[in-house]
Amino acid sequence: MTSVDGQDLREYCREMAKSAKMAAAELALVGGAQKDNWLRHSAALLRERIDTIQAANEKDIAAAPDFGLTDAQIDRLRLTDDRVQGIAAAMEEIAMLRDPVGEVIESSVRPNGLEVSKVRVPLGVVFFVYESRPNVTADAAAICVKSGNAVILRGGKEAAHSSRAIVDILAEAAQANGIPTDAVQLVGTTDREAVGHFLALDEYIDVAIPRGGEGLIRRVAAEAKMPVIKHFAGNCHVYVDRRVDLDMAERLTINAKCQRMGVCNACESLLVHKDVASDFLPRIAKSLAENGVEIRGDAATCHILGDARLATEEDYYAEFLGPVISVNIVDSLEEAIYRIEKYGSHHTDAIVTTDLAAARQFTKCVDSSAVMVNASTRFNDGGEFGLGAEIGISTDRFHARGPCGLKELTSYKYIAYGDGLVRT
Repeated sequence: MTSVDGQDLREYCREMAKSAKMAAAELALVGGAQKDNWLRHSAALLRERIDTIQAANEKDIAAAPDFGLTDAQIDRLRLTDDRVQGIAAAMEEIAMLRDPVGEVIESSVRPNGLEVSKVRVPLGVVFFVYESRPNVTADAAAICVKSGNAVILRGGKEAAHSSRAIVDILAEAAQANGIPTDAVQLVGTTDREAVGHFLALDEYIDVAIPRGGEGLIRRVAAEAKMPVIKHFAGNCHVYVDRRVDLDMAERLTINAKCQRMGVCNACESLLVHKDVASDFLPRIAKSLAENGVEIRGDAATCHILGDARLATEEDYYAEFLGPVISVNIVDSLEEAIYRIEKYGSHHTDAIVTTDLAAARQFTKCVDSSAVMVNASTRFNDGGEFGLGAEIGISTDRFHARGPCGLKELTSYKYIAYGDGLVRT
């Protein structure tokens, strides 16, 4: 990794951002077929260079214990043959998606003959800050370039060698396919101050996207001079209504909580209507226990479940990202909605019900990036929503909300054609 210090670090970041801005301008002239050729060529090279990628990955694996990574984190870091094949396949899938750049969103002809079109355009330069997942390096590069954006990748030091090997391959394919090589750049220093320097360069960088722990995301949101696409946490709720199929409620709750616990769209809080609590809680407690999940509940929950732990106020706000779930019995749908608003993170919340009126009220009143009816919270995902790929999930209300795919990495501009028209 490059070692820079003091003023040199600031200049290093500025030059990289400046190069990305120039590359973004060049990308405006690159057609969709050319970008797709780059994606497919990159996928082919990734498969051909599995040995090279894995040799780099072994350096990261060897250093992982020194960074304090757990066995589970080291496993996620490891690039097996199947995982490299998966990275290549993902790039090929992105190549198959429709290019959003240049799409005419709407158009009209004014009475004076002026033809006005609203056309989709790239955001420009993306500064993407993420933690130690080498597959994210390729995914982010692919989705940014496909949507016409240059990207500066600032990955975690834990995957530094793996990410460098992947980016070098993408650069080789870019050069062979007429894509500006500076459209994908990997920050070559692990110095944390570099992030702050990039976040100040709003004259070159158009948007910052952090993906990782809440601390990282809050730092980016606090320091960035450019817009930030983000979500802080994923305290996702499942509400089991008074009119409900209990088998469905059990199945969805277990999937939402246990299918993958350490992700932002996993269920962390369970709300149960008082009319079904005595029937539902014992059976869901048994299923949760079978998955090693601890219940922290209110007094009423602990009364029904003698071995549940009494929840604290902090537990209701918590994103556990592990085998713990908070449980609260509510008197009404309205109370459930109130608790979701108070304790939730506006990420993903679900209702399980056979009452259509209750479902409609829930979807109208719950202000989250995705609201599920009789479906697991785990479906709030770009692939599952048919976007094909995503760079992250946003809980913001402006520009992009929910899974951010190709279209969410674009804006629009108006293009008007006349025949010498002048305004009178």
